[in-house]
Amino acid sequence: MSGVVEQPHPLTSLLLGAAFVLVLLGLTVLPFLTPAWFAVAQERAGVAALTGWPAAEVRRVTDRLLADVVLGPPRFDVAVDGAPVLAERERSHLRDVRSVLLRFGGAVLVALGVVAVEKRRLPSAAFWAVAERTGLLLAGVVLGVGALALVAFDPLFEFFHRLFFAPGTYTFDPGRERLVQLFPMGLWFETALAAGVLVAGLGLALAGLARWRQRSGSRS
Repeated sequence: MSGVVEQPHPLTSLLLGAAFVLVLLGLTVLPFLTPAWFAVAQERAGVAALTGWPAAEVRRVTDRLLADVVLGPPRFDVAVDGAPVLAERERSHLRDVRSVLLRFGGAVLVALGVVAVEKRRLPSAAFWAVAERTGLLLAGVVLGVGALALVAFDPLFEFFHRLFFAPGTYTFDPGRERLVQLFPMGLWFETALAAGVLVAGLGLALAGLARWRQRSGSRS
């Protein structure tokens, strides 16, 4: 019958929807792993005052740590005035962060493969119907979590860390440990909000593209 979209199997819809979410999250993370983002975020968070270093030194140290996280090898041995910036416990946490990011990157690559396979296998209308639903659902969930984060960011931040890191490995003293001086809570609050806006926007963009493709297909 004209206008009826053949629906894929529910498990296929779930798999494809999850793949779309992972791809959008991967696109969201990329800008927040760059020196450009942290230069702005650290200035707004007053990191130079927290560390007692000039802004240029903050940039040098941060850029080295980011390079070790993203590109490796994960030495995290940058020094200031000949002394290592981070203690071994702080370095260990950054190695854990790198491990999580690598696993996440692998999952995103698998998700890209799933999207590509299902794009070829499913009828176009069914593929884009799943894309539209996923984009709208993701945007709605992220906006809801973002609203919650405005009033309860600390518990959400703690919950996120409990999901990926062992207890006791991610808490540091901002009075003496450089890791949380370089990356204070205020920085992560702004980063989380910016990432939420971006991923919600990507979700809406996917939904809009999917709607357009469905309408274009129905007219052809």
